[in-house]
Amino acid sequence: MNRKMIILAVTVLALASLACSFTINLPGTEVKTGPTETENIKIPYLEDRQAIADVTLHFGAGNLNLQPGATDQLINGTAKFNVADFKPTISIDSNNINIEQGSIQLTGIPYINTDIVNDWDLSLGNRPMSLMIKAGAYTGNYELGGLSIHSLEVSDGASKVELSFSEPNLIEMTRLDYTTGASSVSMSGLGNANADTVSFNGGAGSYTLEFNGQLQRDMTVNIDSGVSSVTILVPPGTSAQVNTASSLITVSSNGGWEQHGNLYQLSGTGYTISIQVKMGAGSLKLDTSK
Repeated sequence: MNRKMIILAVTVLALASLACSFTINLPGTEVKTGPTETENIKIPYLEDRQAIADVTLHFGAGNLNLQPGATDQLINGTAKFNVADFKPTISIDSNNINIEQGSIQLTGIPYINTDIVNDWDLSLGNRPMSLMIKAGAYTGNYELGGLSIHSLEVSDGASKVELSFSEPNLIEMTRLDYTTGASSVSMSGLGNANADTVSFNGGAGSYTLEFNGQLQRDMTVNIDSGVSSVTILVPPGTSAQVNTASSLITVSSNGGWEQHGNLYQLSGTGYTISIQVKMGAGSLKLDTSK
């Protein structure tokens, strides 16, 4: 061992011993709750009926619920919260609409009160919109069937989300992008999304993608995740193929899927769903939806 390496080793040991002899006290901030307030959220339609509204929802922790049903409005609903700093703000600039949860000003590690309330319950109108959801650690329930979603982008952290298109999307969706962390995400009715391309990027979590619904064109799907459990469900009689690009995953198939090396095929007629799966490790389950 040369001299530089000896000095480096001694330095590391010294720092380690110092680290063991110090106690660090960090300041804390208590997140205080108050009475539950309800804020009404009402966003009118754009004046141009054919224009696409660019809607962005910025949400932190809590419950975010979306569904169709706004009458004569683009967005109608409520935000309930019992932390004053969580009061949402709304900004409208031409076609750009932003609804953003307020943030807490922290001076230390937060002490979180389990009685915190932060619930958004929003109904969407069926005029064309590009919808972007930026969220943190939260619970999301999204029913987007029967709307006019031009594009959908969701990015969140540690979350539990159920997203569904129970009815066909009324216009062609250019893309559906979902990026998440260590979470549990279930997406159903993806055949109804009317999307050309679906991209799903996940961390270490449990993910289900169900392609039931009315497929109106060929669909390209890219799934990229870390160490996770991924389930892909396709209706019987639908033409589909799944290409796996990792040798570190365990693949199980049921319901008529045929394996040809790294390619799994489901025989059917009509439009085809082409799925590329890249996983660091974990399990991939292929099945047919009921």
